[in-house]
Amino acid sequence: MRAPARLLPSLLLAAGLVCTGTAPAHAGGPPPKTPEAVGYGGAVASVDADATAAGLEVLRRGGNAVDAAVATAAALGVTEPYSAGIGGGGYFVHYDARTGQVSTLDGREIASRHSDESLFLENGAPLPFADAVTSGLSVGVPGTPATWEKALELWGSRSLGEVLRPAERIADRGFTVDQTFRDQTAANQQRFQDFPATRALFLPGGQLPTVGSTLRNPDLADTYRELGRKGTDAFYRGPIGADVVRTLQQPPVDPASGRNARPGRVDSRDLAGYRALVQRPTRVDYRGYEVYSIAPSSSGGTTVGEALGILSHSDLAALSPEQYLHRFLESGRIAFADRNRWVGDPRFSEVPTRQLLSPGFAAARACLIDPDHALTSPLAPGDPYHPGACAGTGPAATEAYEGPSTTHLTVADRWGDVVSYTLTIEQTGGSGITVPGRGFLLNNELTDFSFTPVTPGVPDPNLPGPGKRPRSSISPTVVLKDGRPFLAVGSPGGATIITTVLQVLTGRIDRGLGLEQAIAAPRASQRNTATTAAEPGFLALPERTRLEALGHVFAATPEIGAATGVERLPDGRWIAAAEPTRRGGGSAAVVHPSR
Repeated sequence: MRAPARLLPSLLLAAGLVCTGTAPAHAGGPPPKTPEAVGYGGAVASVDADATAAGLEVLRRGGNAVDAAVATAAALGVTEPYSAGIGGGGYFVHYDARTGQVSTLDGREIASRHSDESLFLENGAPLPFADAVTSGLSVGVPGTPATWEKALELWGSRSLGEVLRPAERIADRGFTVDQTFRDQTAANQQRFQDFPATRALFLPGGQLPTVGSTLRNPDLADTYRELGRKGTDAFYRGPIGADVVRTLQQPPVDPASGRNARPGRVDSRDLAGYRALVQRPTRVDYRGYEVYSIAPSSSGGTTVGEALGILSHSDLAALSPEQYLHRFLESGRIAFADRNRWVGDPRFSEVPTRQLLSPGFAAARACLIDPDHALTSPLAPGDPYHPGACAGTGPAATEAYEGPSTTHLTVADRWGDVVSYTLTIEQTGGSGITVPGRGFLLNNELTDFSFTPVTPGVPDPNLPGPGKRPRSSISPTVVLKDGRPFLAVGSPGGATIITTVLQVLTGRIDRGLGLEQAIAAPRASQRNTATTAAEPGFLALPERTRLEALGHVFAATPEIGAATGVERLPDGRWIAAAEPTRRGGGSAAVVHPSR
């Protein structure tokens, strides 16, 4: 497929995209980062070259996509420890080529059974967000180890110990610090230095790590080895979990720092009771494709799916660039209005998943889009139970803050299995608290809850509760055509994950961009707010002026997301694609490259 001539030049110019082939094997040092690779035998795409190489190693040794996804994720816990790791959680989407089924795992962190709606209140008022983040109070029961074990049990072909070995090796030998890692460390330096274990690991000698230096994490290597030998019981019912509970209940803060790192409520019973949930994916049909993603507790599948349903009422391929972008932005605005009102943990409140994704509701919401004028935010939500009126109902529900961190990986194997997996510890750097002697940071995922109802008088399904999962925007997506894999994609970025995935999907399916071009294209994110976040490349597009004339108001942001994806070509080859520049560029690789 080719991009329309009207749109492609400005997109690629603004993005600074340069397509390259598969790089040769590296000789010493980290593997090179290559944003696109094409070939046979399977594919891996992640933000990090060492992690991609770990997944590729497993594929080359006969492992399947699930084995390789866990290996890649474990390596990201070493090299991207501020975005992922066994102290966090995530959502896993799997396509099984043998059965043709798409299945998902909800590995989201959960609140303690002792939590209630007052979790982040002190003296009747909400805690300052920064105080809540850097505390044991923000730490939910991690779901990542359980997700790995459950995925391997259901669909893998290798043991947990075997797929952890590449990551153990990286942690033992160390990885090369790049500019992105140093910058992320610098952004967290003030709070990292307040926790001795975090300071010792990430601020060697009390200083920022230098670009090009090697950072080792032997404690994490030992932790992985223990998990490999004993299984996740060591985490949820054993010594690793005991260390986790001790750390979050008594945050090991430097007394000289003066920091009040409030204790958390998670205890050993909470850990022992954790389960990664097997659940049905969301599904919408779009332009002849079947689009699968994750159902609540994440809002990703419902919100991307609703937006696609809205956009199905426009012929995006035939529209001018500004009208395509106008409708893309408006679909995000409308879908977020509904997401904020209706989506939370379905075990605690009624979430109308089926209704949000219904063609009737999409039609009712699509009628709001005026080609000549942008809507005004905050927009009132629709009523998915009674669609029909071209209007919202009741007051608008605004968006709670979500951290922009997280990481995504996408894997395919020689049998045609596909994994789209997004994992996170929430903020960049999570809670800032490293478990002493274990080498990993704890999440701050519970700050994804609304501290108080975000809009007075409007029901908020995302308030804290005992054993509750906070709402997420994670949107790992698998797209099939006639029941066979077409592409898979996902991204980090907090609430911008949803709009990033939506933009990549419409760029690839509707506008004729190649997968790597759709990932590289400059981004904007409208989430039912007065202004639309936009990257510098987007603001440089000639369409910006015409969009502003329609009423869109843009606010600059350095970058949005860091997507990865894979696509199956008709001849059986895979395309693996990652970012060319965002977060320092991603890493794509295939088992047997072709040109």
